[in-house]
Amino acid sequence: MAALETASPAEVGLSAEGLARIDAAIEGFIAEGQLPGAAILVARHGKIVHRAVLGLKDIASGAPLADDAIYRIYSMTKPVTAVAMMILRDRGLWSPDDPIAKHLPEFAEVKGPDGAAPVHPPTMGELMTHTAGFGYAIGLGPHDATDSAYVAAEIWQADGLADFARRVAAIPLAYQPGAAWRYSLSMDLQGAVIERLSGQSLPDFMREHIFAPLGMVDTDFFVPAEKLPRLATVYHMYGMPTLTVLDHPTFVRDPAVIPSVPSGGGGLHSTLADYARFAQMLLNKGELGGARIISPEAVRLMTANHLSKAILDAGVDAGMQRMGPGRGYGYNGAVFYDPALAGSPVGRGTYQWDGASGVWFWVDPEHNLIFVGMIQRMMQEGMPRLQELTQTMIAEALDDLGSVRSL
Repeated sequence: MAALETASPAEVGLSAEGLARIDAAIEGFIAEGQLPGAAILVARHGKIVHRAVLGLKDIASGAPLADDAIYRIYSMTKPVTAVAMMILRDRGLWSPDDPIAKHLPEFAEVKGPDGAAPVHPPTMGELMTHTAGFGYAIGLGPHDATDSAYVAAEIWQADGLADFARRVAAIPLAYQPGAAWRYSLSMDLQGAVIERLSGQSLPDFMREHIFAPLGMVDTDFFVPAEKLPRLATVYHMYGMPTLTVLDHPTFVRDPAVIPSVPSGGGGLHSTLADYARFAQMLLNKGELGGARIISPEAVRLMTANHLSKAILDAGVDAGMQRMGPGRGYGYNGAVFYDPALAGSPVGRGTYQWDGASGVWFWVDPEHNLIFVGMIQRMMQEGMPRLQELTQTMIAEALDDLGSVRSL
């Protein structure tokens, strides 16, 4: 599939000077030792108008970051899993009102937090929105009884996603379905649903129905041997004064090995160009270059807010993401349904997410714009809030040419 077309910023109503200021800001963080390197891409009206690759792929060797670098994208896998789910919804294979147990019978007897039957069986819609009652336990230590039980059950050491689902189903829910929003392993359970409904493994389904038709040639749950030299090193600053190579086994598993539990919540590797194609497909309402991946209705459902007013009024956090009034949650990603109320400069309907290694993206239909950013520094409090910063700077780059902002 052909690459996305290019254009000058001015042709699509963006200021070249404003975009250059984004590069300068990121270069400043690199110079300060906050980031090893970064790559960003901006496209408007389906045309790439800015692309920058800055800093290093690996500090020890001094290898520069290249345009085709491969990144661990962690939770930016979640929107891809949402699209896989929407492919199956377009086929009529599930509905948001379905109990999860309709598709994963292991959950027919799932218990509520008190050990009794839940107030209602968790639904597929709740599974898509982190409101079904699950916890996470992602390797940084248990947080409560539910996460402790996940660790004890060795859910991440399961023999495939079916076994993963069986182990999770045997553990009581962390809260009553629909009563709260909690960042969770729901997207990993979606992977089990995808396998059950499609008859394919999650990696095979994504390759056939998303990556191949979109031309995402470097995106997968593993990195082939010939591509390993392109993989960027992941760093952290947890309790360290400088960037330090991350060696936590959960977060830096062997990239050359296909995992036994392919994580729909955080297992993909990808590139700047590949993820831009994915984002552009969403902006195009499910299609790119003649390849229809999901229906416009599926995109609308995926990028609409599904959280209740009570949950939004209370506010919920997930890393750098915060949901609250004006900024809700769709399927596997945050949604700005009222940007002014949320205090954000993005357009109405913007859909976004990020990943543990600092990667981020958003799709802004009001301004017909996508932004993809790739870094490899694990998130923590106090690090640059790059998504918010670049959204503000993109708004400024639009305002610099205000007379054509709504082109």
